[in-house]
Amino acid sequence: MAMEVTQVLLNAQSVDSTVRKHAEESLRQFQEQNLSVFLLSLSGELAGEDKPVDSRKLAGLILKNALDAKEQHRKYELVQRWLALDVGVKTQIKTCLLQILSSPVPDARSTASQVIAKIAAIELPQKQWPELIGSLLSNIHQVPAHVKQATLETLGYLCEEVSPDVVDQDQVNKILTAVIQGMSGNEGNNDVRLAATRALYNALGFAQANFSNDMERDYIMRVVCEATLSPDVKIRQAAFECLVSISSTYYEKLAPYIQDIFNITAKAVREDEEPVALQAIELWSSICDEEIDILEEYGGDFTADSDVPCYYFIKQALPALVPMLLETLLKQEEDQDLDEGAWNLAMAGGTCLGLVARTVGDDIVPLVMPFIEENITKSEWRQREAATYAFGSILEGPSPDKLTSIVNVALNFMLTALTNDPNSHVKDTTAWTLGRIFEFLHGSTVETPIITPANCPQIIRVLLQSMNDAPNVAEKACGALYFLAQGYEDIGSASPITPYFQEIVKSLLSVTDREDAGESRLRTAAYETLNEVVRCSTDETAAMVLQLVPIIMTKLHQTLEAEKLSSDEREKQNELQGLLCGCLQVITQKLGASEPTQYAFMQFADQIMNLFLRVFACRSATVHEEAMLAIGAVAHATGPDFAKYMPELYKYLEMGLQNFEEYQVCAVTVGVVGDICRALEDTVLPYCDGIMTQLLKDLSSNQLHRSVKPPIFSCFGDIALAIGENFEKYLMYAMPMLQSAAELSAHTSGADDEMIEYTNLLRNGILEAYSGIFQGFKNSPKTQLLIPYAPHILQFLDSIYMEKDMDDVVMKTAIGVLGDLADTLGSNAGSLIQLSLSCKEFLNECLSSDDHLIKESAEWAKMAISRAISV
Repeated sequence: MAMEVTQVLLNAQSVDSTVRKHAEESLRQFQEQNLSVFLLSLSGELAGEDKPVDSRKLAGLILKNALDAKEQHRKYELVQRWLALDVGVKTQIKTCLLQILSSPVPDARSTASQVIAKIAAIELPQKQWPELIGSLLSNIHQVPAHVKQATLETLGYLCEEVSPDVVDQDQVNKILTAVIQGMSGNEGNNDVRLAATRALYNALGFAQANFSNDMERDYIMRVVCEATLSPDVKIRQAAFECLVSISSTYYEKLAPYIQDIFNITAKAVREDEEPVALQAIELWSSICDEEIDILEEYGGDFTADSDVPCYYFIKQALPALVPMLLETLLKQEEDQDLDEGAWNLAMAGGTCLGLVARTVGDDIVPLVMPFIEENITKSEWRQREAATYAFGSILEGPSPDKLTSIVNVALNFMLTALTNDPNSHVKDTTAWTLGRIFEFLHGSTVETPIITPANCPQIIRVLLQSMNDAPNVAEKACGALYFLAQGYEDIGSASPITPYFQEIVKSLLSVTDREDAGESRLRTAAYETLNEVVRCSTDETAAMVLQLVPIIMTKLHQTLEAEKLSSDEREKQNELQGLLCGCLQVITQKLGASEPTQYAFMQFADQIMNLFLRVFACRSATVHEEAMLAIGAVAHATGPDFAKYMPELYKYLEMGLQNFEEYQVCAVTVGVVGDICRALEDTVLPYCDGIMTQLLKDLSSNQLHRSVKPPIFSCFGDIALAIGENFEKYLMYAMPMLQSAAELSAHTSGADDEMIEYTNLLRNGILEAYSGIFQGFKNSPKTQLLIPYAPHILQFLDSIYMEKDMDDVVMKTAIGVLGDLADTLGSNAGSLIQLSLSCKEFLNECLSSDDHLIKESAEWAKMAISRAISV
């Protein structure tokens, strides 16, 4: 086989599918029969200077994929498999790969660099291949420039793959020295400089110690800033990418360089090619992100010795930064509104301006208003569009007081422009800006209303008219209407848009039927807006919401009747089914929320459920998710009557719970099982064996995404609440699972923010399970079955209280569990609670909480505990 490997690799890239499939099968068999020889022959192929470039590249790619995978469990398997290989074989492959770095063929070198980094990611943490970095660094002094280039590229990939704590500081210093030397102006070869600059980008995470040393930091910054002036555009772009990364990673070290950084970026934005100019703007966006985070986290009240001071770089740069960004807004591209992935100077400048507004608030308004006033009425469309874009960009950040008077003047102008402006770009941006006005300056929290009985009819008329405009304009008009409706969500019965409800719904439905509704996300936007209009509607329009049910059902029915679709049509069909299921979900929730409409809705329930079951038979993940959520809403609306759908539905619930690959579907199904338990109460009992078996399987699988585990625990609680003491037979399986998860989630020392957030979700799921189990068993003769678990649960509450990193949600659930335990176990719990280390402190802390929900739970728990103790 090793002899024919070249031909098989070439065949695997053949245009003829039969040849290609046969070759892929041969490679798969070869890998399964003898992994060592397979990997050796691939590395040999990649090293073969007499081999075709295509077969060498594919050999390297297969080798790389044999070492790493996206899915965690697959990655783990591949790592174990490599570590278990014969040491001699591994050494041979690694030696071979290092030699390829001297190959005259660029593709072969680049592929080898990536494979070396993948092996390093596996071996360095295991303290294997200690000589790797040394041997790479000795290559740097090689004469041929291409060897140097390939070595720097490898060091870059290595820093990307390996975590900084695996490489000791002495080696980090040597890597940085090599990289910085490769970047400096003395390096004559541009390929080497580019590889070095890109390598620095990946190595910045390793440079903590170096950035803390003034001399070293000054040197690195000087070299990076010099590289932004290189004659080679790729080097300039890569150097700015380094600066962007430095500005977020080492924000607190920027002060001495900020003036130079401004000068360099301003020059690049005004004079350089677009890819470089975009990075120069990105740098200021990145500084905004840092300052927004700091100001949000610390609420702006800094003490002199605050850990993370805000340097207010944006505030200081405002007088020069804002004019620079406003200039970019005039550099639009002709058809940017039609291309969904478009990104250019004008868009980057507007995005950055929006971030600046969020960073400095009111201070930006006087700097931008003259530009708007000067350009908004000009005859050249670019000026009108730029002025509108500038206005829309600064609406989030400044206080409503600062903006309201300006918006009141502007609103009329905008509505006229949306109707009459001859240019589609201007209309697009105007509709977007109106959406931003309604999003940030309209709603129950804003004191001076922008939308009044006087201007509301005109606003609605203009928006509905714009829905007949070009798809990109119509999509933005839908978005504006979405926020208009949302602003009246809390108003109760007197919503000014109620009189227009029927007209709005009619217009949105006709948008969904437009021939060109597939462009610019228009159909999706129309359904999202329809959903929001329904969700925020009042009782007065309930009858009209009810009339929507058969209309949407008919549309869904039509999608199920379509036959012989191409794969492209099938995809569009699935998308439409998803939108329609989502729409029915919102309508069902709305009608199920009050008694008269709930009763009226029941007449459609059979037909709707029948449609959803047919959707499941289509087998598409996204649709599955939407239909499942809608079924949860039907369960809520129909209550005990939902039982009649269970025999048909059960197999689809089981399929959803088994869907590890599309884990969102699994998570949604778990949530719906909870909805069904609440609706059916103990009539769900016949299905519980199957459901509990599947949930326990899900928990013990290492293939299921971790985000599904917290809702599964909550679901235990829902089931126990529904079936009460019948949960007895599951205790011996569920309780140990809950206990081991509780032990894992009790301590978070050294965890990052993301991990702490997940841990709190997990804790909340576990606590909801305990709460449901205690409440389910209350007043049953079987409560004593729970006594053996009480010490462990109290210990869990103690330890999470001691960690001091609970969020409010967990705090409320935790104090609730303490109350449930006392309430259900009574005197059996009294003595245990008195022994608990921190119950008293925890209770007192919750009793004095500002959060009224926590306080309420705590007051209830206090009563339950005092009853248990006094018995």
